[in-house]
Amino acid sequence: MQIIPRLIALFCLLSQLPVTAQSLPRREDDPISPRVESIYLRGLRYLSQSQAEDGSWQDATGKEPGVVGLCIMAFLGHGEDANHGPYAKNIQRGIDFILSQQKDSNGYIGSTMYSHGFATLALAECYGMVNDPRLAPALEQAVSLILSAQKRNPKKAWRYNPESRDADSTVTGCQLVALYAARNAGIPIPDKAFENGHKYMIRCRGADGGYGYTSGMGDKPTLTAIGLLCQALAKQKDNRGFTASTKYLRERMNYRDQHYPYYFEYYMSQALFHADEEAFIEWNEKNIKYLSVLQAPDGSFPGNKGPAFSTAGALLSTALNYRLLPIYEK
Repeated sequence: MQIIPRLIALFCLLSQLPVTAQSLPRREDDPISPRVESIYLRGLRYLSQSQAEDGSWQDATGKEPGVVGLCIMAFLGHGEDANHGPYAKNIQRGIDFILSQQKDSNGYIGSTMYSHGFATLALAECYGMVNDPRLAPALEQAVSLILSAQKRNPKKAWRYNPESRDADSTVTGCQLVALYAARNAGIPIPDKAFENGHKYMIRCRGADGGYGYTSGMGDKPTLTAIGLLCQALAKQKDNRGFTASTKYLRERMNYRDQHYPYYFEYYMSQALFHADEEAFIEWNEKNIKYLSVLQAPDGSFPGNKGPAFSTAGALLSTALNYRLLPIYEK
Protein backbone atom coordinates (compact mmCIF):
# COMPACT_ATOMS: atom_id res chain seq x y z
CA MET A 1 0.00 0.00 0.00
CA GLN A 2 1.12 3.59 -0.63
CA ILE A 3 0.74 4.46 3.04
CA ILE A 4 3.95 2.61 3.97
CA PRO A 5 6.48 4.69 2.01
CA ARG A 6 4.60 7.84 2.98
CA LEU A 7 4.81 6.98 6.67
CA ILE A 8 8.50 6.14 6.38
CA ALA A 9 9.13 9.47 4.68
CA LEU A 10 7.17 11.30 7.36
CA PHE A 11 9.10 9.61 10.16
CA CYS A 12 12.35 10.75 8.52
CA LEU A 13 10.99 14.28 8.30
CA LEU A 14 9.79 14.31 11.91
CA SER A 15 13.21 13.23 13.18
CA GLN A 16 14.67 16.43 11.74
CA LEU A 17 12.09 18.82 13.14
CA PRO A 18 12.34 20.64 16.49
CA VAL A 19 9.89 19.52 19.16
CA THR A 20 7.69 22.24 20.64
CA ALA A 21 4.60 21.81 22.78
CA GLN A 22 1.28 22.61 21.14
CA SER A 23 2.93 22.91 17.71
CA LEU A 24 2.86 19.93 15.37
CA PRO A 25 3.85 19.44 11.75
CA ARG A 26 0.83 19.31 9.47
CA ARG A 27 0.47 16.86 6.58
CA GLU A 28 -0.70 19.01 3.70
CA ASP A 29 2.16 17.75 1.49
CA ASP A 30 1.75 14.12 2.55
CA PRO A 31 -1.73 12.92 1.51
CA ILE A 32 -3.62 10.52 3.74
CA SER A 33 -4.61 7.09 2.48
CA PRO A 34 -8.12 7.27 0.93
CA ARG A 35 -9.17 4.34 3.12
CA VAL A 36 -8.16 6.18 6.31
CA GLU A 37 -9.88 9.36 5.17
CA SER A 38 -13.05 7.46 4.33
CA ILE A 39 -13.13 5.73 7.72
CA TYR A 40 -12.52 9.00 9.51
CA LEU A 41 -15.00 11.16 7.64
CA ARG A 42 -17.77 8.60 7.99
CA GLY A 43 -17.02 8.30 11.71
CA LEU A 44 -17.07 12.06 12.23
CA ARG A 45 -20.33 12.33 10.35
CA TYR A 46 -21.85 9.75 12.70
CA LEU A 47 -20.56 11.55 15.80
CA SER A 48 -21.80 14.91 14.55
CA GLN A 49 -25.28 13.57 13.84
CA SER A 50 -25.68 11.55 17.05
CA GLN A 51 -24.66 14.26 19.50
CA ALA A 52 -27.37 15.42 21.90
CA GLU A 53 -28.28 19.08 22.37
CA ASP A 54 -26.50 19.22 25.74
CA GLY A 55 -23.21 18.20 24.09
CA SER A 56 -23.15 14.59 25.25
CA TRP A 57 -23.95 11.57 23.07
CA GLN A 58 -27.21 9.68 22.95
CA ASP A 59 -26.12 6.26 24.23
CA ALA A 60 -25.60 5.52 27.94
CA THR A 61 -21.80 5.72 28.06
CA GLY A 62 -21.95 8.81 25.84
CA LYS A 63 -23.21 10.71 28.87
CA GLU A 64 -19.84 10.25 30.58
CA PRO A 65 -17.63 13.35 30.34
CA GLY A 66 -14.65 11.14 29.56
CA VAL A 67 -16.38 9.67 26.51
CA VAL A 68 -17.43 13.16 25.43
CA GLY A 69 -13.77 14.11 25.75
CA LEU A 70 -12.71 11.28 23.46
CA CYS A 71 -15.33 12.35 20.91
CA ILE A 72 -14.02 15.93 21.01
CA MET A 73 -10.47 14.65 20.46
CA ALA A 74 -11.68 12.59 17.50
CA PHE A 75 -12.76 15.83 15.80
CA LEU A 76 -9.55 17.63 16.69
CA GLY A 77 -7.50 14.63 15.61
CA HIS A 78 -8.70 15.19 12.04
CA GLY A 79 -7.70 18.85 12.19
CA GLU A 80 -11.24 20.16 12.46
CA ASP A 81 -11.45 23.87 13.31
CA ALA A 82 -12.95 24.16 16.75
CA ASN A 83 -13.82 27.82 16.30
CA HIS A 84 -15.22 28.20 12.77
CA GLY A 85 -15.20 24.81 11.00
CA PRO A 86 -18.13 22.56 10.03
CA TYR A 87 -17.84 20.67 13.30
CA ALA A 88 -17.16 23.70 15.51
CA LYS A 89 -20.61 23.47 17.13
CA ASN A 90 -20.06 19.80 17.96
CA ILE A 91 -16.74 20.57 19.61
CA GLN A 92 -18.11 23.58 21.49
CA ARG A 93 -21.13 21.64 22.72
CA GLY A 94 -18.85 18.87 23.94
CA ILE A 95 -16.69 21.34 25.82
CA ASP A 96 -19.79 22.95 27.32
CA PHE A 97 -20.94 19.54 28.54
CA ILE A 98 -17.61 18.68 30.15
CA LEU A 99 -17.43 22.04 31.91
CA SER A 100 -21.03 21.66 33.12
CA GLN A 101 -20.07 18.38 34.77
CA GLN A 102 -17.07 19.76 36.65
CA LYS A 103 -17.65 20.26 40.37
CA ASP A 104 -16.91 23.76 41.62
CA SER A 105 -15.78 22.39 44.98
CA ASN A 106 -12.83 20.30 43.81
CA GLY A 107 -12.63 20.27 39.99
CA TYR A 108 -13.79 16.65 39.68
CA ILE A 109 -15.34 15.80 36.31
CA GLY A 110 -17.74 12.87 36.08
CA SER A 111 -18.25 9.94 38.42
CA THR A 112 -14.98 8.00 38.04
CA MET A 113 -11.31 8.81 37.69
CA TYR A 114 -11.44 7.14 34.27
CA SER A 115 -13.94 9.75 33.14
CA HIS A 116 -12.05 12.54 34.88
CA GLY A 117 -8.76 11.51 33.26
CA PHE A 118 -10.08 11.44 29.71
CA ALA A 119 -12.04 14.67 30.24
CA THR A 120 -8.87 16.33 31.55
CA LEU A 121 -6.93 15.04 28.55
CA ALA A 122 -9.54 16.55 26.24
CA LEU A 123 -9.37 19.92 28.00
CA ALA A 124 -5.59 19.88 27.67
CA GLU A 125 -5.78 19.05 23.96
CA CYS A 126 -8.38 21.79 23.42
CA TYR A 127 -6.27 24.35 25.24
CA GLY A 128 -4.45 26.39 22.60
CA MET A 129 -6.75 25.15 19.83
CA VAL A 130 -10.08 26.47 21.07
CA ASN A 131 -10.81 30.12 21.77
CA ASP A 132 -12.54 29.67 25.13
CA PRO A 133 -11.37 31.54 28.27
CA ARG A 134 -13.01 28.92 30.49
CA LEU A 135 -10.54 26.24 29.49
CA ALA A 136 -7.49 27.38 31.46
CA PRO A 137 -9.13 27.54 34.92
CA ALA A 138 -11.07 24.33 34.26
CA LEU A 139 -7.92 22.50 33.22
CA GLU A 140 -6.01 23.80 36.23
CA GLN A 141 -8.78 22.59 38.56
CA ALA A 142 -8.91 19.19 36.89
CA VAL A 143 -5.14 18.78 37.20
CA SER A 144 -5.25 19.86 40.83
CA LEU A 145 -7.79 17.11 41.53
CA ILE A 146 -5.52 14.48 39.94
CA LEU A 147 -2.53 15.64 41.96
CA SER A 148 -4.41 15.83 45.26
CA ALA A 149 -5.84 12.33 44.72
CA GLN A 150 -2.34 11.00 44.16
CA LYS A 151 -1.00 12.65 47.31
CA ARG A 152 -3.72 11.03 49.42
CA ASN A 153 -3.19 7.59 47.91
CA PRO A 154 -0.73 5.38 49.87
CA LYS A 155 0.53 3.92 46.57
CA LYS A 156 0.99 7.41 45.10
CA ALA A 157 -1.08 6.36 42.10
CA TRP A 158 -4.78 6.28 41.20
CA ARG A 159 -7.87 4.10 41.02
CA TYR A 160 -11.64 4.57 40.62
CA ASN A 161 -12.27 7.70 42.69
CA PRO A 162 -10.24 10.54 44.21
CA GLU A 163 -10.41 8.95 47.68
CA SER A 164 -9.21 5.49 46.58
CA ARG A 165 -6.57 3.90 48.80
CA ASP A 166 -5.45 1.38 46.18
CA ALA A 167 -4.42 1.70 42.53
CA ASP A 168 -4.32 -0.06 39.17
CA SER A 169 -2.39 0.34 35.93
CA THR A 170 -5.35 1.40 33.77
CA VAL A 171 -6.52 4.34 35.87
CA THR A 172 -2.94 5.33 36.74
CA GLY A 173 -1.94 5.26 33.08
CA CYS A 174 -4.96 7.39 32.18
CA GLN A 175 -4.01 10.07 34.74
CA LEU A 176 -0.36 10.08 33.68
CA VAL A 177 -1.27 10.67 30.03
CA ALA A 178 -3.62 13.48 31.09
CA LEU A 179 -0.84 15.06 33.15
CA TYR A 180 1.59 14.89 30.25
CA ALA A 181 -0.96 16.57 27.99
CA ALA A 182 -1.55 19.26 30.60
CA ARG A 183 2.18 19.87 30.92
CA ASN A 184 2.42 20.15 27.12
CA ALA A 185 -0.31 22.78 27.34
CA GLY A 186 1.75 24.80 29.82
CA ILE A 187 0.24 23.72 33.14
CA PRO A 188 3.02 23.21 35.72
CA ILE A 189 3.17 19.61 36.98
CA PRO A 190 5.59 18.60 39.76
CA ASP A 191 8.22 16.12 38.59
CA LYS A 192 7.50 14.07 41.71
CA ALA A 193 3.97 13.36 40.48
CA PHE A 194 5.32 11.74 37.33
CA GLU A 195 8.07 9.96 39.25
CA ASN A 196 5.63 8.42 41.74
CA GLY A 197 3.16 7.45 39.05
CA HIS A 198 5.83 5.72 37.00
CA LYS A 199 7.16 3.86 40.05
CA TYR A 200 3.73 2.33 40.50
CA MET A 201 3.47 1.43 36.81
CA ILE A 202 6.85 -0.30 36.95
CA ARG A 203 5.61 -2.42 39.85
CA CYS A 204 2.89 -3.66 37.48
CA ARG A 205 5.42 -4.78 34.87
CA GLY A 206 6.57 -8.39 34.73
CA ALA A 207 9.99 -9.71 33.73
CA ASP A 208 8.83 -10.30 30.15
CA GLY A 209 7.72 -6.67 29.80
CA GLY A 210 4.01 -7.42 30.10
CA TYR A 211 1.91 -5.27 32.43
CA GLY A 212 -0.67 -6.60 34.85
CA TYR A 213 -3.64 -4.87 36.43
CA THR A 214 -2.32 -4.33 39.97
CA SER A 215 0.99 -6.23 39.79
CA GLY A 216 3.33 -7.89 37.31
CA MET A 217 1.09 -10.95 37.30
CA GLY A 218 -1.76 -11.51 34.83
CA ASP A 219 -0.23 -9.42 32.08
CA LYS A 220 -2.34 -8.40 29.08
CA PRO A 221 -1.51 -6.61 25.81
CA THR A 222 -4.00 -3.82 26.54
CA LEU A 223 -2.38 -3.07 29.89
CA THR A 224 1.08 -3.34 28.36
CA ALA A 225 0.17 -0.82 25.66
CA ILE A 226 -0.86 1.63 28.38
CA GLY A 227 2.34 1.01 30.32
CA LEU A 228 4.59 1.33 27.29
CA LEU A 229 2.92 4.59 26.23
CA CYS A 230 3.54 6.05 29.68
CA GLN A 231 7.21 5.03 29.49
CA ALA A 232 7.52 6.61 26.07
CA LEU A 233 5.94 9.89 27.19
CA ALA A 234 8.41 9.91 30.08
CA LYS A 235 11.28 9.46 27.57
CA GLN A 236 12.25 6.26 29.42
CA LYS A 237 13.29 4.37 26.32
CA ASP A 238 16.86 3.39 27.13
CA ASN A 239 16.23 0.57 29.56
CA ARG A 240 15.49 -3.15 29.58
CA GLY A 241 11.90 -2.65 30.65
CA PHE A 242 11.05 -0.50 27.65
CA THR A 243 12.75 -2.95 25.30
CA ALA A 244 10.97 -5.92 26.87
CA SER A 245 7.55 -4.24 26.71
CA THR A 246 8.09 -3.28 23.08
CA LYS A 247 9.07 -6.87 22.25
CA TYR A 248 6.00 -8.11 24.17
CA LEU A 249 3.66 -6.02 21.99
CA ARG A 250 5.48 -6.82 18.76
CA GLU A 251 4.85 -10.50 19.42
CA ARG A 252 1.12 -9.82 19.84
CA MET A 253 0.38 -7.74 16.77
CA ASN A 254 -2.65 -9.88 15.92
CA TYR A 255 -4.19 -9.65 19.39
CA ARG A 256 -7.69 -8.21 19.73
CA ASP A 257 -9.22 -7.42 23.10
CA GLN A 258 -12.65 -9.07 23.23
CA HIS A 259 -13.91 -6.94 26.13
CA TYR A 260 -12.32 -3.55 25.42
CA PRO A 261 -11.41 -3.63 21.72
CA TYR A 262 -11.27 0.10 21.00
CA TYR A 263 -9.57 0.87 24.30
CA PHE A 264 -6.85 -1.51 23.13
CA GLU A 265 -6.75 -0.03 19.60
CA TYR A 266 -6.42 3.47 21.05
CA TYR A 267 -3.46 2.67 23.29
CA MET A 268 -1.75 0.12 21.02
CA SER A 269 -1.47 2.61 18.17
CA GLN A 270 0.09 5.25 20.41
CA ALA A 271 2.44 2.84 22.18
CA LEU A 272 3.88 1.40 18.96
CA PHE A 273 4.08 4.83 17.32
CA HIS A 274 6.32 6.06 20.12
CA ALA A 275 8.25 2.83 20.65
CA ASP A 276 8.92 1.18 17.29
CA GLU A 277 8.40 2.85 13.91
CA GLU A 278 8.56 -0.40 11.94
CA ALA A 279 6.06 -2.10 14.25
CA PHE A 280 3.74 0.90 14.08
CA ILE A 281 3.70 0.87 10.28
CA GLU A 282 2.79 -2.83 10.28
CA TRP A 283 0.18 -2.38 13.00
CA ASN A 284 -1.30 0.71 11.38
CA GLU A 285 -1.90 -1.08 8.09
CA LYS A 286 -3.53 -4.04 9.85
CA ASN A 287 -5.63 -1.76 12.03
CA ILE A 288 -6.94 0.22 9.05
CA LYS A 289 -7.99 -2.98 7.28
CA TYR A 290 -9.62 -4.28 10.46
CA LEU A 291 -11.59 -1.10 11.11
CA SER A 292 -12.70 -0.73 7.51
CA VAL A 293 -14.48 -4.08 7.80
CA LEU A 294 -16.03 -3.32 11.19
CA GLN A 295 -17.43 0.13 10.43
CA ALA A 296 -21.21 0.21 10.04
CA PRO A 297 -22.92 1.94 7.09
CA ASP A 298 -23.80 4.91 9.30
CA GLY A 299 -20.12 5.40 10.18
CA SER A 300 -20.31 4.06 13.74
CA PHE A 301 -18.42 1.12 15.22
CA PRO A 302 -20.07 -1.70 17.19
CA GLY A 303 -19.09 -2.41 20.78
CA ASN A 304 -20.38 -3.21 24.24
CA LYS A 305 -19.46 0.25 25.53
CA GLY A 306 -21.75 2.12 23.16
CA PRO A 307 -21.27 3.57 19.67
CA ALA A 308 -19.94 6.95 20.84
CA PHE A 309 -17.04 5.43 22.79
CA SER A 310 -16.43 2.76 20.14
CA THR A 311 -16.42 5.24 17.27
CA ALA A 312 -14.22 7.78 19.06
CA GLY A 313 -11.75 5.07 20.12
CA ALA A 314 -11.58 3.62 16.61
CA LEU A 315 -11.02 7.02 15.01
CA LEU A 316 -8.37 8.02 17.52
CA SER A 317 -6.49 4.79 16.83
CA THR A 318 -6.17 5.97 13.20
CA ALA A 319 -5.58 9.64 14.05
CA LEU A 320 -1.84 9.02 14.23
CA ASN A 321 -1.98 9.05 10.43
CA TYR A 322 -2.75 12.78 10.77
CA ARG A 323 -0.80 13.50 13.97
CA LEU A 324 -2.54 16.77 14.74
CA LEU A 325 -3.12 16.21 18.47
CA PRO A 326 -0.40 17.57 20.74
CA ILE A 327 -0.31 14.34 22.81
CA TYR A 328 0.74 12.48 19.63
CA GLU A 329 3.91 14.54 19.46
CA LYS A 330 7.12 12.53 19.73
